[in-house]
Amino acid sequence: MEQNNDLRNTHAAEYELIAKTFMGLEPVLAKELTQLGANNVQIGRRMVSFTGDKEMMYRANFQLHTAIRILKPIRHFKAKSADDVYEEIKKIDWTQYLEPEKTFAVDSVVFSEEFRHSKFVSYKVKDAIVDFFREKTGKRPNISVANPDIRLNMHIAEDHCTLSLDSSGESLHRRGYRQESVEAPLNEVLAAGMILLSGWQGDTDFIDPMCGSGTLPIEAALIAKNMAPGLFRKEYAFEKWPDFDADLFDEIYNDESQEREFKHHIYGYDIDIKAVNTARLNVKAAGLTSIITIDQQDFKDFAQPQNKSIMITNPPYGERISTPDLLGTYRMIGERLKHQFKGNDAWILSYREECFEQIGLKPSIKIPLYNGSLECEFRRYQMFDGKLKDFRHEGGVVKTEEEKRQMAQKHRFKKEREFKQRLEETEQNEEADIRSFTFHHHDLEHHDRRDKTLRKNRDDREDRRGGKKERGDRFDRGDRKFNKAELNFAKKRRFNDDED
Repeated sequence: MEQNNDLRNTHAAEYELIAKTFMGLEPVLAKELTQLGANNVQIGRRMVSFTGDKEMMYRANFQLHTAIRILKPIRHFKAKSADDVYEEIKKIDWTQYLEPEKTFAVDSVVFSEEFRHSKFVSYKVKDAIVDFFREKTGKRPNISVANPDIRLNMHIAEDHCTLSLDSSGESLHRRGYRQESVEAPLNEVLAAGMILLSGWQGDTDFIDPMCGSGTLPIEAALIAKNMAPGLFRKEYAFEKWPDFDADLFDEIYNDESQEREFKHHIYGYDIDIKAVNTARLNVKAAGLTSIITIDQQDFKDFAQPQNKSIMITNPPYGERISTPDLLGTYRMIGERLKHQFKGNDAWILSYREECFEQIGLKPSIKIPLYNGSLECEFRRYQMFDGKLKDFRHEGGVVKTEEEKRQMAQKHRFKKEREFKQRLEETEQNEEADIRSFTFHHHDLEHHDRRDKTLRKNRDDREDRRGGKKERGDRFDRGDRKFNKAELNFAKKRRFNDDED
């Protein structure tokens, strides 16, 4: 099969598209795409591929709750070296995508023994495009990381390369409603994924007793009312494409026919008054004050809700945010659920096994999810008002077939631990993409080792941001071998993406 095939289908009804997401949310995203009307939906690792026309691409950006970005592949090829990448990229007729007067940016994601440095790959792609225009027109487009006219994404898995146009631009988790934030806010895409995994569609009240800046309540409101999460965004990358159809996008943006009435209510609580004020500000910015109430309240004072409710929350893990008595907090959560949440379901996302143990309740389902680089679990606790056998006798279902399939993902997650950590990528990247693959079991004996690794990674990141080491020093590691071209590149470049 010919690998070096251009995938431009500007006049075709449909073309290949890729939606990126968090590991663990691929099935949720696939379901969203199917409901949206996408064709040939196939689940991959941290992505879902599908086919659609221009309208589908616009809708995917605008309406999907669990997509990080939407890519449009323009070329697949194989490459065994950086020179191969350069030659293949230079073969593309770039006049179909870019003008010499315009700007562009290249982002690379690399999983390969040969290509270990994504910045190096990005510069090779950039050089090939610049040289194409120099030789053809005598002019060259410039690089602009902040606000380019065209964004490109290069993905390399061993020797399989895919070059795509990035139709989203800024990561889709940046909805646009967040006016202020708190420490370590929950990613909007992850929050939406958690809600969709729970199966909640607005059929009961919704409660988050540790709401922080209000991400879960706001995402719950968008899902309950079936509102497009893109309503608050200012722009998408595809709006700068030469074939952008403004009338079509305006029609999609102003279409409210699929929105629905929400007859229940959403409650968010937090012990920190600063978080409460921040959440209220964000709720107001989203125009959702009529269905979301944010109040200051300690979880230990939580009382049985009057109406049927679901609880979804993300307590501190003791990683980025902690409390004076972390394990005591989880004991309190279990006590409140047991005595003040009877007849309802609670879903909790957390990281440490010993924290879950302190809850003291048996979960009916455990779903593995990543929060940043932390391998967490999303657990459901069904609070029966009576005994489990009575619940089952009355026809209650503890675990559906779909939930059993979700739990089976745990085996797949364990396999992902074999991936190597890529030193050049930071855990802080704004896509909230999973850039680090050094994960540990949740038992106590690994915590000291993990904490040391986290501290070391933080030190390395500080060094790379202009701290103590020279830029090239981080390559002097006995357990990693870089080819000569990459090593020379790393020593000479200062990684200034705005340079010509």
